[in-house]
Amino acid sequence: MARSTTAQRTKKAAMTTLGDDVRVGIYVRRSTDDEHQPYSIEAQDTRLDAYIGSQPGWRLVARFPDDASGATTERDGLQRALAAARAGLIDVLLVYRVDRFSRNLRDMVMLLDELDQAGVVFRSATEPFDTSTPMGRMLVQMLGMFAQFERDTIIDRVIAGMERKHAKGKWKGGKRPFGYQVDKTTHTLIVDQHEAVIVRLIFDLYTKDRLGSRAIAKILNDRGHRTSSGGKWSGYQVIRALNNRVYLGELTFRETTVTDTHAPIIDLTRWEQAQAILDARGESHAHRAASGSDYVLTGRLRCPKCGKAMIGTRATGRNRTYRYYTCWNLARYDASKCDFRRLNADAVDAAVLDALTTFYRTRHDLIADAITHEQKQHRAAHADRHAELATVESEMTKTGVAIARYLTAFERGTMDEELVADRLTELRAKSKQLRVRRDELTLALDDEPAMPEPATLAAVADQIAEIITSGTHNQIKALVEALVAKVTITGPDRLIPVFRIPQPRNNDGAAPALPAETAPNGVVRTMTKSVGRAGLEPAAKGL
Repeated sequence: MARSTTAQRTKKAAMTTLGDDVRVGIYVRRSTDDEHQPYSIEAQDTRLDAYIGSQPGWRLVARFPDDASGATTERDGLQRALAAARAGLIDVLLVYRVDRFSRNLRDMVMLLDELDQAGVVFRSATEPFDTSTPMGRMLVQMLGMFAQFERDTIIDRVIAGMERKHAKGKWKGGKRPFGYQVDKTTHTLIVDQHEAVIVRLIFDLYTKDRLGSRAIAKILNDRGHRTSSGGKWSGYQVIRALNNRVYLGELTFRETTVTDTHAPIIDLTRWEQAQAILDARGESHAHRAASGSDYVLTGRLRCPKCGKAMIGTRATGRNRTYRYYTCWNLARYDASKCDFRRLNADAVDAAVLDALTTFYRTRHDLIADAITHEQKQHRAAHADRHAELATVESEMTKTGVAIARYLTAFERGTMDEELVADRLTELRAKSKQLRVRRDELTLALDDEPAMPEPATLAAVADQIAEIITSGTHNQIKALVEALVAKVTITGPDRLIPVFRIPQPRNNDGAAPALPAETAPNGVVRTMTKSVGRAGLEPAAKGL
């Protein structure tokens, strides 16, 4: 991919002195385990601000914070930083330490290469390297290797410590199980007599009275019993308690079980009775609803009654397992929270995927309408942006003239040095703000939605058909995440999917425009698996 002229100019400057006006973006990250480390967001901000102030011509234009593990690049702040680099909004990306950027060597190399292609220099405020030089790039890769080594070592030590505790029958850490307290001296579980009564009641109601999990949860809540966190009981929490072998006096970690580690609350006979009923009702661990990744439309369906997410659930019949999308309130509590009926997941998935294929294969007219509508919206907004850009550029000119006037007056000796210094500080701060706003407006003006070429749409349609026909579950899931924005439920057997339209990369090598989206001109009937043609006008909006 060819680099943009702007990127080449920026990189050329970066390889020398970075110029007199260097736009700096700072990336700060707090790890998920940083309660044991001195790298708070505030501490990083302080050090980075001081570092920028020490560099001549540097100015802070953007800040990209994250509160996530450095083991992955799927971090919101990091992705925004990369987007800003590709768009030419920054000249330098500054971090406190390399391990704040990434703890994975492969990711580090990939990220540095992406910054390099964008013409952006990567710097650390506490480590001596400069990625504008070959030696600097080698050093940062070495530091990345040590960061990954440190992370892997920490993980190994933590897991080894947990395994040692587990082998000795001690509680490895984490949230305590309901019915037990943790002895802080011996790190063993001891029975909480008050909560143990509730645990035995749950097993009795399930095995003797044959009540369902939701009925048991209702009884517990009506009697004023609460969970260890003080919340109300749900059917899901009851099932978890019935499946938890900790109540037999056992502890399991990484598929290894140690027996007789603490006093049991439930005897083996009662436990086996509960497991038999759980298995018959399809509520055991082996028959519980799979994770969200097993349902391709997870996160894209909302209950039309209460607005909660529709989650994947399943039930076991005599000869097969049935998959459903069920309202979160109904699945976790009961019909008193929400009584919207569950949907057949197989039929819903097939209907939406069929509609997706048809949309990209035959409905180019809808795609064109959506892009045209979005372009009109974009251009209408650009009138205001053009006007603001003209104002900003005019103010920049006036500010530059004022700065020159004050400097001339100072050189001639007609104005006091202190007065000139104060006024110049104000004018330069204003000039920096204007430049930042000018860059933002310029980027927005260039970012116009475009109609994909027919060949692109044909290729997308072919790829969709191939994935649906012969792809793996993970490939189908990725396809839905890329092209299905949401699915609105309008009835028990009627859905309105909203599809995304991919945008081509522009010639300057910038990031692709955020996708437009459009709804097919109709509804999907999940029972007949067909796409209707009436009842919905095409809609489009930027994401």
